[in-house]
Formats: sequence, structure tokens, C-alpha cells
Amino acid sequence: MSADPHTKIETRLAHAGRSPHDNHGVVNPPVYHASTILQPTLDAWQGVFKPGHDGYVYGRFGTPTSRAFEQAMAEIYGADDAVAVSSGLAAISVGLMAHTKAGDHILVSDSAYYPCRKFCDGVLAKFGVTTTYYDPTVGAGIADLMRPETSLIVTESPGSLTFEVQDIPAIVAVAHARGAKVMNDNTWATALYFNPFDHGVDVVVEAATKYVTGHSDVMIGVVLGRGDDAPLLRKTAQALGNCSGPDDLYLAQRGLRTMAVRMARSQENGLTLARWLQARPEVARVLHPALPDDPGHAIWRRDFRGSSGLFSIVLHPVERPALAAFVDGLKLFGMGASWGGYESLVMPNDPRTVRTATTWDDPGQLLRFHAGLEDPSDLIADLEAGFARLASAGT
Repeated sequence: MSADPHTKIETRLAHAGRSPHDNHGVVNPPVYHASTILQPTLDAWQGVFKPGHDGYVYGRFGTPTSRAFEQAMAEIYGADDAVAVSSGLAAISVGLMAHTKAGDHILVSDSAYYPCRKFCDGVLAKFGVTTTYYDPTVGAGIADLMRPETSLIVTESPGSLTFEVQDIPAIVAVAHARGAKVMNDNTWATALYFNPFDHGVDVVVEAATKYVTGHSDVMIGVVLGRGDDAPLLRKTAQALGNCSGPDDLYLAQRGLRTMAVRMARSQENGLTLARWLQARPEVARVLHPALPDDPGHAIWRRDFRGSSGLFSIVLHPVERPALAAFVDGLKLFGMGASWGGYESLVMPNDPRTVRTATTWDDPGQLLRFHAGLEDPSDLIADLEAGFARLASAGT
């Protein structure tokens, strides 16, 4: 039951990658737990090593379970192939390794996911790849940072901590004119609200751990490509031994079916909280690209169909005991990393510790929020009580 590419994405999310009548009418694809996959004859065994073989060889290289999820993701994005790997960072790593070699130079957004920076500064540097970090708002000005050996530009729009929106079409135009590729981390928006391929991006990565699965209980990533990039990404993932487990694949595919309604609620709750927080005297500013006064709003409105429930605020400066009183007593906002699940989260962070191409000058504490699926009035009441504790602790 492949999804018609002309249908709306909400429809494709419900139908892509499913073939009920190939599985006795069962709606969801079955889960195959497999390492060894047997071949019935010598001819069949020797055939698995020939070019063009599209069957199954060994669990690490794919099973009907992984193929169902990958087919669904490829159909949703309009990609030629999607490769499921063990995490969002694994997807980033595969994309980086596929498009770099010793002597290459890459450009990475200064607002990129921090583990991506660690991989570039650690693993890639050991293999002779040089990384330059750039201002995420540079747009076409990235041309000034290109070198003859620049092979890849890594984008993340918006950044998942400080939420700068990048001018992806402008960056793509520069990259392609200079013979470089562009990779985009699309975890914040997912294919539901932004499709990087429609804007010329070559490689898309997504931490399906987040909104795809939606229940904070799965680690899985996906890397997608078109044209020559598609087989290169799969070949790289297989060479690295990177794959995803069958139960995680099943849960990720199941999560796809409800992602549209979950993200709609998360978007609504996120905007409700962001607008409420804008009016709070304790808040210096709210970082949410869907708000009209956000610096990235014009590009967001031009390129995106919606927003997720992830955003940040910057508090006016407070002492640590007051900050602790605020966050420690929250009942509905768990304090932890990740996002995209059904529950709301808060995470204190200091962007100054990771920036190198830009400076972060806000003196107040940054708090990143993920708006889950709870009733927004309950979330607001929880935050209101938190601000009361903050005020009391500061007196």
C-alpha cells in the first residue's frame, strides 16, 4: 500500500510503507527479529553477492521490518532511499562520512546539535577533515567561507537550542555553484512542516527518536538521499556497521501514523506557551521562529508549513537559587535532554559554552522548553507557580 506522492503528507504518513495484503491483511507490518538469513541453494547464496540483488542477506543489512520503515520515510520525503540507523547522531555521522575524505573542508552551522560538533572536531579531524563553523544567519554570505576543498555544508534550521532560521535556498545555491553538497538536520520540523529536498538540499538527516516515534522510548535515526547520494549513504552506513533494531523500527513506523496529530497539538501548545511567556516580566525574550517578532520569522514563514513544540526563552538575570526554585518544583515539565515525546520538558543551557563563530551575549539563563500533549492551561499553571517560587527565592 504505497502512498500516492500526489496526496497530502498527512495522508502519506498514514499509508506509506504498508502492505497489509502481503501480510494476511494485517494492518501493521510484522516485526522480523533476524541476524542469520538462510539461502535455499548454492545459486541463491552466490546470488546475494551480485550487483542488483534486492533480497535479504544478513540482519544488519536489512530485513522486511527495516525496509518497511525506510520505504515509508523515503515516500514521505520524496527521497530515492532512506537508511535507518541507531540514532540521530548516527544519521549525522553517516552523512558526514559519506561526503568527506582526507583533505576536505566542511562548513557547519554554529547553532548545530552539539554532538555533531564533537564528531567533527574529534573523529573527522583525526582523518584530516577541517571544519569551519559559521553564523547560521549568514545566508548567501557563506560564499566568503567556501574553499576549493569545501565538500559539504551542514545546516540545521532552526537550530535546536537558539532557533536561528537559515536561508537554505541561498546556501544551497552557493554550495552547488562551488561543487559542494548540503546536508540538513530536519528533526525540529520533520517532513510534515519542512521538506529540505524541495529547497535543493542533497542529504537529509532526522532523529526519528523525536517526533517520528513520539513516546520517548526509542533511539533511531534516518538519513535520506536522492540520486547518487542515495546508494552512497546506504553503502556508508553498512560499512560502519550502523543499523537499527527491529523493535525500534516497528515503534518508529507506528509513530509515523499519528505524527501529524501529535505535532499539531505540540505546535499549538508550543505557541500558546511562547505567547504567554512573552508577556511575563521575568522573561527577556522568547526564541520561537513562528512568532512575528522573531528575527527568523520571515524566512520561517516563507519556507515552513508549521512549527514544532520546541523553543527557548531567556530569563532576565537571576541568582542560581531562584533558578533552581523555578525548575526544581515544576510538576509537568521534566528536566532532561531530547524532545518530541508526549510529555513536556525543560532544559537549562548556556550557548556560550559551544559557540565559536558567533557570540552569545544574553546575560540571562536560557531555558529550552518542549511543549508536550498536556492541556495548555495546566502547563501554564505549572509555570506560573514556578515564577512565584522564583520571585520568592529572589527576595
